[in-house]
Amino acid sequence: MEIAATSTEYIHIPVAARAAGTPITIATPPQLAFLLTDANPGPGDWLAGEWHDGDARILVGPTGGAITLEQATYRVWIKVAAGVEIPVQLAGRITVY
Repeated sequence: MEIAATSTEYIHIPVAARAAGTPITIATPPQLAFLLTDANPGPGDWLAGEWHDGDARILVGPTGGAITLEQATYRVWIKVAAGVEIPVQLAGRITVY
């Protein structure tokens, strides 16, 4: 995905439930991290997202976003607390121009 550094918009991350075709319904909001390195996110890297139509999403940008991203390519991570499991997965990359 690519966005302008001056844009404020939601970043959507599809999240699949284990049962095919079943939307995920978890009371705990997803957490997302945007990193410039190949390292795994640390405790201070996580930002609270929200669920929207089965996707995790977070508002990014300079006008009210949870984070403002400078021009670079970021690795996007997602963490979801689902009972005893807390999977941390690399969701993709976002390039800010």
